[in-house]
Amino acid sequence: MPLVVEFKPAGVAVAAKEGTSLLEAATAAGVQLDAPCGGQGRCGRCKVRVESRAADGLLRYRGNARLTPAEETKGYRLGCQTFVADVHDRCAQGEERVLVSVPRSRKKVLRRLGHAGARPEALPASSTWREDPAIRTFALEIEPPSLDDNTSDLDRVRRELARQYGVEEIRASLDVVTRLGRDLREADWNVAVTVDTSDRDRDIRLSPRVLAANPARTRHAEYGLAVDVGTTSVVVYLVQLSSGRVIDSASAYNAQIACGDDVISRIMYSQRGQGLARLQQLIVGTVNELIDELLGRTAIRAVDVYEMMAAGNTTMTHILLGVDPKYLREVPYTPTLAAAPAVLAGELGLKLNPRARVSLMPSIGSWVGGDITAGVISSGLYQTDKLTLFMDIGTNGELVLGTRDWLIACACSAGPAFEGGGVSNGMRATSGAIEDVWIDAATLEPTFRTIDDAPPQGLCGSGLIELLAELLITGALEKSGRFARDREAARLRQGDLCMEYVVAWQPETELDHDVVLTEMDVDNLIRAKAALYAGCSVLCRSVGVALADVEQVLIGGAFGQYVNLEKAVQIGLLPDLPLGRFRFLGNTSALGAYMALLCPDVRREVRDVAYRMTYLELSADNSFMEEYTSALFLPHTDLEAFPSVKALLPSSREACAAHAALPSHLGSQGAT
Repeated sequence: MPLVVEFKPAGVAVAAKEGTSLLEAATAAGVQLDAPCGGQGRCGRCKVRVESRAADGLLRYRGNARLTPAEETKGYRLGCQTFVADVHDRCAQGEERVLVSVPRSRKKVLRRLGHAGARPEALPASSTWREDPAIRTFALEIEPPSLDDNTSDLDRVRRELARQYGVEEIRASLDVVTRLGRDLREADWNVAVTVDTSDRDRDIRLSPRVLAANPARTRHAEYGLAVDVGTTSVVVYLVQLSSGRVIDSASAYNAQIACGDDVISRIMYSQRGQGLARLQQLIVGTVNELIDELLGRTAIRAVDVYEMMAAGNTTMTHILLGVDPKYLREVPYTPTLAAAPAVLAGELGLKLNPRARVSLMPSIGSWVGGDITAGVISSGLYQTDKLTLFMDIGTNGELVLGTRDWLIACACSAGPAFEGGGVSNGMRATSGAIEDVWIDAATLEPTFRTIDDAPPQGLCGSGLIELLAELLITGALEKSGRFARDREAARLRQGDLCMEYVVAWQPETELDHDVVLTEMDVDNLIRAKAALYAGCSVLCRSVGVALADVEQVLIGGAFGQYVNLEKAVQIGLLPDLPLGRFRFLGNTSALGAYMALLCPDVRREVRDVAYRMTYLELSADNSFMEEYTSALFLPHTDLEAFPSVKALLPSSREACAAHAALPSHLGSQGAT
């Protein structure tokens, strides 16, 4: 018999076989543990507490430096390093159960977004953007068969569609044909025939496909989904195809987070046993959960959702289709497919009409995916005369530089630091996350604001950026990322492993510890921002322009819209350009999928953009490491590239004050 593992406080239990890790058991039970490293034992975030004394001999633990001896004595273990032992003899005598407490689990988030009943904002003023959905329903009055006209049922539908609407040469799948005779007669030959005409915009033209034949007297509408399949979260828009209205929208964490926070961790996970199948199951499950949520709120039937357009990075696209992503991270970094073929919802197990077409936005390369082609389209970058830098800031930092005449793209692995991963008290932007921070320069006392004004639980991305900038500008943090040892303040202290700054004391929180930022956290944040800035620098240098020449910076992704621009420049995450050149666009991936869902011309343009965009592989560019190393300081080793920040730094202010205090003739000499 397998061992039964029960998780608190969720109160759920799962049977686990020998060799199963507690992390895997938690995932199977629907309990989300933080595991940014994908269960490799590197991050120390999947901490659990084994409470059953009877667990001796039922579990085996490898041991890990991420836990202190005191924690191990109290029963704490890393979920990824604790495995079900060979318990055959003991379990054969009856059920054996282990009780595991999860002190820190990732809450499942289902959020309603703000587009209900309207079109999304920020649609580009494109001459080719027009609503012309591929799914259409045609009302037909069909002459019943007789001895004088005994044409087949399908041919009768085919004939009337051509005669009444000019829709030629339809085709139908076997499951439609098997119902057609009964459907036509039950409708008394007065039917609404729903047809997928999406193949009309393909180079290889196929005839329209019949999806359903319903009685014309029944109320009927066609719906589609625009989906952003993100590494961290998934966003779904439910769209009425005939009007273009977003009926409702929602988002949730990508359940694959349990297998790693970034795409590299997930690719590695996919190579373990049934890892790929598990990852596909998790992403399909996340999308289905959101579909259930939306359809439940709107009382729309799943059978009336006839199309889905999805955008995601190349790894997410491969996993969604069940394609092995192994070769994405092996030289020469080749995807199995860039432009994925359309599939049917029933093939993927999605809770839509099983005949619904599922299309995916084309990728550019291994690390620049369909979410970026969607962003280039929805931002209007491919139609502008201005030299434009498009940035999608997330777990992967994808960048596109260009104009209507040329486009070049690259990707840099920023990691999950600015999404809360790899940071001691980092978290997603949910209730209780510290999102704004101000620090008194004299006392180093902070003032902060949390989402929903809830007790502080941790720091989300925007809060981390502001905290880092405030610590730098107030002199509490040196440019190297080390806390100033000469500053005496109650908030600065020596932690277990390194110096740390206390943002919130434990009594202010609902936690059993203070909310802190450590020097190790700062190091992770600096590495993340350095990768993004280096990517921008190399991309500009590759085409012979300077960052200062960029006329506009368009920032996509849900993360970008909450970032304080000044603070992002102060830490060197963004280039030091006039703030008027920056523009936040929100979720450009979902917006691009929405446009492609409704407009065949956009689908053509997406393919054209993907085809003509040059992909720069940074791992093959020697200058990237030079730029990256130079950016491993706050804001940068070259302060002349950040004049607005240089003027704010304590050393600069002190130098200016000292210079102003000198006699005029000495001050002039000093200036020369």
